Amino acid sequence: MIKAIFFDMDGVLIDAKDWHYDALNRALMTFGFSISRESHLSTFDGLPTKEKLNILSKVYNFPVALHGFLNDLKQQYTLEITYQHCKPTFNHQNALSNLKKNGFSIAVCSNSIRNTIISMMSLSDLDQYIDLMLSNEDVIRSKPDPEIYLKAAHHFGLNPDECLILEDNENGIKAAVESGCHLLKIGTPNDVTLQNIERKINEINLSISEK
Repeated sequence: MIKAIFFDMDGVLIDAKDWHYDALNRALMTFGFSISRESHLSTFDGLPTKEKLNILSKVYNFPVALHGFLNDLKQQYTLEITYQHCKPTFNHQNALSNLKKNGFSIAVCSNSIRNTIISMMSLSDLDQYIDLMLSNEDVIRSKPDPEIYLKAAHHFGLNPDECLILEDNENGIKAAVESGCHLLKIGTPNDVTLQNIERKINEINLSISEK
């Protein structure tokens, strides 16, 4: 039976894909460099900023010596955009509050840095329902490696098959599948509703009871 729900953040609880693209490009433009929106979504979606910079260096010979400065600058711009646009969403508050009330453990597992997760969850007023927040700073290997989801399951003393993950992008979906947890694929944050989550939980629990 499902006992815990693990949420990815960007593209699931927060519609922040464009925020990360804008922040990264703004930082890159400091050096007269930029990437297209299509390239960001197809190549970089869901990856930590450090990994994005590694790819830029491998593919475009972007100077590795600038990684630290650019990473810090990108995070600064991300927070600026977050404070401008991040706000509570009824569907998400309704979903998490009811899941919490019904006894499910709730975690956010994101490839973002810890400060970004804390800020977005606070501004969206979801932090009050969350039992655990894991960032790319809490694991050795970020998504698409399943480590972050296995760590969340271990935190709650659960087996992976007792956990449901909500993910939207290729890297996160791969991490979810390889973790052995159940998966609910999300198209946009609008898909994250109590009805959709409860439907998936019921399907999983029914299939388990029939075995």
